[in-house]
Amino acid sequence: MATPAPLSACIVAFNEADRIAACLASLAFCDEIVVVDSHSTDATREIAAAHGARVIVRDWPGYRAQKQFALEACAHDWVLSLDADEVVSDALRREVEAVRARGFDAGTAGYSMPRCTEYFGRMIRHGSWYPDRKLRLVDRRRARWGGREIHEKMVADGPVTALSGDIEHHSYRDLADQIARLERYAELMARALHAEGRRARWWHLALSPLWRGFRDLVLKRGLLEGWRGFAIACIEMNYVRQKFLKLWLLERGLPISARDRLPPGGTTP
Repeated sequence: MATPAPLSACIVAFNEADRIAACLASLAFCDEIVVVDSHSTDATREIAAAHGARVIVRDWPGYRAQKQFALEACAHDWVLSLDADEVVSDALRREVEAVRARGFDAGTAGYSMPRCTEYFGRMIRHGSWYPDRKLRLVDRRRARWGGREIHEKMVADGPVTALSGDIEHHSYRDLADQIARLERYAELMARALHAEGRRARWWHLALSPLWRGFRDLVLKRGLLEGWRGFAIACIEMNYVRQKFLKLWLLERGLPISARDRLPPGGTTP
């Protein structure tokens, strides 16, 4: 039998000791695992090393830049990129091993796959969270991380083949984690939009959150997920509202966080 094509996997991590082991275990079929850690204060690096990963410690430059660094740090050209809260499902592993066994498909720059997110003990398959297709298995010679530093995405310079097996996503530890993280994302997104010269209008504040809720609950059938679907839609609506409200304030030179209150050259408010 032909030898399977070499395959690397890469992960970026910070304080993921409670869940990175499952991610690493699901990548055991890869020839190499690279973990780029941003100075974790828990046992993330020790757990990664125990699973045979090559650990690189590096300052955090942003989501897109750190993931691009991890991609380039791999030894092999074909790379499977995951977040520390993601797991390769058995179905997806079988598909990846099949395309790998045939040396990957000629002319293909990468493979996309759906991502299924767990929420309070249930995998969500309706609403805006599914299929949430991601390009994660790529020939790095023909792919790169693009987009903004927040909401970054892999971009391929060539054809992409769709796989059907899921990435299993265990995103939020609890409700407080979800709310805090989306508030942080709203700030990062508002700053990115402001840097691009985008402006917030009254209808963004008044109507965009309502549209997000209608889209997620009705058009994308989030209502079929019961109270979970309703909770997800409510929190996503609040994210949209916060994003445009923060952008509105930035346009007027008003502070949206402590960093905006720093004196010139200072380190404390």
